[in-house]
Amino acid sequence: MLFAIEEINNRTDILPSVNLGYTIYDSCGSVEMAVRASLSLVNGHGKNTAAGSCTRPETVQAIIAETSSTPTIAISATVGPLHVPVISHFATCACLSDRKKHPSFFRTIPSDYYQSRALVKLVRHFGWTWVGALCSNNDYGNNGMNTFINAAKEEGVCVEFSAVFFRTDPREVILKIVETIKTSSSKVIVAFVSYSDMEVLLREIALQNITGLQWIGSESWISDMNIATAEWQHILRGSMGFAIPKAKINGLEKFLIKLKPSFDADLYKELWETVFECILHTQVNVEKKDICKGNESLNEVQNQYTDVSELQIANNVYKAVYAVAYALDKTYSCSTKENGQEHTIACTNATNNHQPWKVLSELKKLHFFTTTNEEVYFDENGDPAARYDLLNWQQGKDGKTVFVKVGFYDASLQAHLQLSFNNITIIWAHDQHQVPVSVCSESCPAGSRKAVQKGKPVCCYDCIPCAEGEISNLTDSATCMKCPPELWSNYKKDKCISKLVEFLSFEEIMGIILVLFSLLGICFTMGITVVFFTHKDTPIVRANNSELSFLLLFSLTLCFLCSLTFIGQPSEWSCMLRHTAFGITFVLCISCVLGKTIVVLMAFRATLPGKNIMKWFGPAQQRLSVLAFTLIQVLICVLWLTISPPFPYKNMNYYKEKIILECNLGSVVGFWAVLGYIGFLSFLCFVLAFLARKLPDNFNEAKLIAFSMLIFCVVWITFIPAYVSSPGKFTVAVEIFAILASSFGLLICIFLPKCYIIILKPEKNTKQQIMSKAQVK
Repeated sequence: MLFAIEEINNRTDILPSVNLGYTIYDSCGSVEMAVRASLSLVNGHGKNTAAGSCTRPETVQAIIAETSSTPTIAISATVGPLHVPVISHFATCACLSDRKKHPSFFRTIPSDYYQSRALVKLVRHFGWTWVGALCSNNDYGNNGMNTFINAAKEEGVCVEFSAVFFRTDPREVILKIVETIKTSSSKVIVAFVSYSDMEVLLREIALQNITGLQWIGSESWISDMNIATAEWQHILRGSMGFAIPKAKINGLEKFLIKLKPSFDADLYKELWETVFECILHTQVNVEKKDICKGNESLNEVQNQYTDVSELQIANNVYKAVYAVAYALDKTYSCSTKENGQEHTIACTNATNNHQPWKVLSELKKLHFFTTTNEEVYFDENGDPAARYDLLNWQQGKDGKTVFVKVGFYDASLQAHLQLSFNNITIIWAHDQHQVPVSVCSESCPAGSRKAVQKGKPVCCYDCIPCAEGEISNLTDSATCMKCPPELWSNYKKDKCISKLVEFLSFEEIMGIILVLFSLLGICFTMGITVVFFTHKDTPIVRANNSELSFLLLFSLTLCFLCSLTFIGQPSEWSCMLRHTAFGITFVLCISCVLGKTIVVLMAFRATLPGKNIMKWFGPAQQRLSVLAFTLIQVLICVLWLTISPPFPYKNMNYYKEKIILECNLGSVVGFWAVLGYIGFLSFLCFVLAFLARKLPDNFNEAKLIAFSMLIFCVVWITFIPAYVSSPGKFTVAVEIFAILASSFGLLICIFLPKCYIIILKPEKNTKQQIMSKAQVK
């Protein structure tokens, strides 16, 4: 501060013809003494020239204070209503940014609001979601830690424990905190603690030799050389935290080493006696050997006082003094006057212009650059731009702790750019090069989600595998995402894959077996047709209308063929063809059987005296009846296809993990109308054949028809519940089985006995055998 004042007084571009003065009070870290000092400053330190004089005492234009937040808050609250500017170089409490409570406060050090959020970003960057927290029991620590905890919640960081203490607390309080640190599971400790309180805590931690913890510090102690060189430095090696950026003040080193006690004995006495371990001769009753010789020089010593390499806080003081000077310069209306070729600068109204509120107004608008080209300004809350160096405590070649800058934080940048790192290797606790792990629960891999453990923070969770059809492709996912309808989760539940599409194909075993049976039925039918055509003139073939027999064989061939349309991937044409072809061919088949049954029944009725019924059931009438019955089914199918035809459909309801590719019936009424008409004809045919089963004929075809229709009806009656309850492709398989079974039933029951007689018993294939009456037992 004195160096800055002297430098300003020697300059001609700032406050020309005006010298800055100062008054220094030592608050000794006491709030009461700080308030008393601030009141002394604003009440004036001069004396009135005469009793009863109305002249105002001299008051300071600004107060630079203080080193910690709590006394600064008291000072600001005291002089704030008087509009006296207070500029702090080291008070970082975010509460001081409240303009309603502290209208005249400024500072050259960033607010803890930014530092707390920077610490959270640092912790989150390295994946530490389970940390311990310590803070000083004062405004600096409490406000800073509250901001840190709130920001940590937003970023998903959990605080396992939070402890507060003060350097004057009983030893039992400190020991309790140390025990909490020992028993905790977190490996990272965030310490928002002032340097004087940190020493008290570290002393107890060193006594119990607690090592291996990763310390994250606030700016108050992370760059403090006293702590770094003390007996507990091995405990803090690898520590990391944010500090005020380093700065260079030109000329400060020369100013310091030229100081002499004679300049100001009261100010420099303690410094001189401490550095040179002697006593100034101003004191009485002192042994001669202890008195300072007078030839001591600070140029000959090397200590923390003469070291100007770490000027973070000193630079803040330097900027604070210059801020006041520039504000006064604006207040006093200093301007350049031209006098010939000479340029002189003078200030008007520099006398009797003791109005601190004008200085306060100018400080709000202030914007200047220091001699080292550092930009200085205050925002609407009186705060400077928040910039920090990220320091890492590493061991130097001489074994001492050195502060290594490994990164930078700038709150004015975009969120993802605020925290940056350089290429310098970071050393962690225990001189490790690997980032320590501090989590309550291990990360949940992809394919699982986090489930918070009951009664514990959100960072303590169990990893629950995603359900079927759900995935999570990120680690530590809070939820599992459902796959789209046509996709399904893979085995690891980390990716959605296409569902298996299922339909009855020609390549699978079931499809091959059904195709073989269908082809076998066609071959049997063709073989029987050949046999019948070869023996078409024999009585057994000619009996009961051979045309209907060949038409029946043709329709059975179509029945076997239509079963093939049910196999393969459904398409629009195959869906319409399979059901209509099935309905029409089966009606054609049943119509032929019905015609044969009616002919058998009417043939015996026609033998009664006075009956001439057969003239109504000749070949032409039989063909016409078959055509009529079939046309009805054709009409039903046409209506079905016109109104709501079948169409291919992806059924995702029956199986979650696969798609059933099937034919939607379109109109359910149309399907059951087709099936119902077939059932009606089948039942009618069975009834008529059952009535004709005992007619006295040596070769009664009605018995064969009755038995075949019985099989037909049984197959299709059992088909209905099987069709409704079968899943997926088995529905199609059941339908094909019913077609093949009923077709084989008709083929075997009606034609196999005739083939047996034609091939193996040709002696029975005579007109006498066919026409003879069966013996009545």
